[in-house]
Amino acid sequence: MRKVLSFVAKAAVSGLLLYLALDFVNFGTVATRLSRIAPGWIALVLLLLVVQLFLVTVRWQQLVAQCGALLPFGLLLRFNFIGLFFNQTLPSSVGGDAMRIWLTAKATNWRTGTYSVFLDRVVGVVALAGLVVVCLPWTLQLVHDPVGRTALMIIGLGSLGAGVVFVSLSWEGFGILQRWMPTRHLADVAKIALHVLRAPGTLAPIIAISVVIHLMTAVTAWAAARSVGADLSLPNALFLVLPVMLVAIVPISIAGWGVREGAMVAAFVYAGLPQADGLIVSLLFGITTLVVGAIGGVIWVLGTERAKQPVAPDAVGGE
Repeated sequence: MRKVLSFVAKAAVSGLLLYLALDFVNFGTVATRLSRIAPGWIALVLLLLVVQLFLVTVRWQQLVAQCGALLPFGLLLRFNFIGLFFNQTLPSSVGGDAMRIWLTAKATNWRTGTYSVFLDRVVGVVALAGLVVVCLPWTLQLVHDPVGRTALMIIGLGSLGAGVVFVSLSWEGFGILQRWMPTRHLADVAKIALHVLRAPGTLAPIIAISVVIHLMTAVTAWAAARSVGADLSLPNALFLVLPVMLVAIVPISIAGWGVREGAMVAAFVYAGLPQADGLIVSLLFGITTLVVGAIGGVIWVLGTERAKQPVAPDAVGGE
C-alpha cells in the first residue's frame, strides 16, 4: 500500500508540474515546432544518449572494482540499460538504481551492489554540482533574477557541501555511526570514497569521465533544440541545462518528469529565452531518454537476468 501511495503521489507531482509548465507557454507554438522536428538532429540526440550510457558504465565498472568485485563491461552495460528502463517506469528519478543494485547483487552480493551504485550516484551528482559551480560566473550573467541567482548558488554549493559531509563520515572519530546498521554501511561507503580520493590513478579517470558525461548532456540538449530550431546556443545549453538536471535528480516525481520541465522553463525565462523553447528542449530530452530506455526494456524481457539466482553472500566482498 505504501508503494502504491508513493507512486500515486509522485505521479500527481509530475502531472501537476507538467500542467504548470504547459500553462505558462503557448501550447500551439510548441505543437507546431514539434511537428517540424529534423530527424537528423534527433538521431544525434539518441546516439549521444547511448554513448553517454557507455561512459557511465565505464565509470561504474571502476567503482564496482573499488567495492571488491570484477564484473565484465558487457554485463554492467546490460544492467545500465535495464536500469534506465526502470528509471522511466518506477516512481522516482532514481528508481533504476534499485534495479541496478538488485542485478549487481545477484551477480556478486548485496554489499557490492548497494555500495557501487550508491557511489556511482554520489560521484555523478557531485561532478554535476562541480560543473554547475564552475560555470556560475557565466550562468549568473544570463540569469539576472535574484531568486534564480540564489537558487543556482544554493543548488550548486549545497550539493558540493553534501558531498563533503558524506566523505567526512569516513572519519574514525565518528564511532557512533557503527552502532546502527544503516549508518555503519554509510560510513563504510564513505571510506571507499575517501580511498578513491586518495588514489590519483583511480580518481583522475573517474572525474574525467564524469565531466564528459555531463558535458554530453549539455550537447544533447543543444542538439534537441537544434532539431526544432529553438534558440539555444551551445554555451547557453551548458550554463542553463546542467543546473536543471541537478534539480531534476530530486526524487519527487516519476523519472524527473514535471520537475525537469518546470525547471527548464524557469531557466529559460530567467535567461530571457522563449518559454516554449525551454519546454520543447525538456520534452525532447525526456522522450528520447524514454526511447533509449525502451532498449533496456527489451533487454530485460528477452534477457536472463530475471532467472539468475544470487550467489552466496561471501562470494565477493560480502559480510
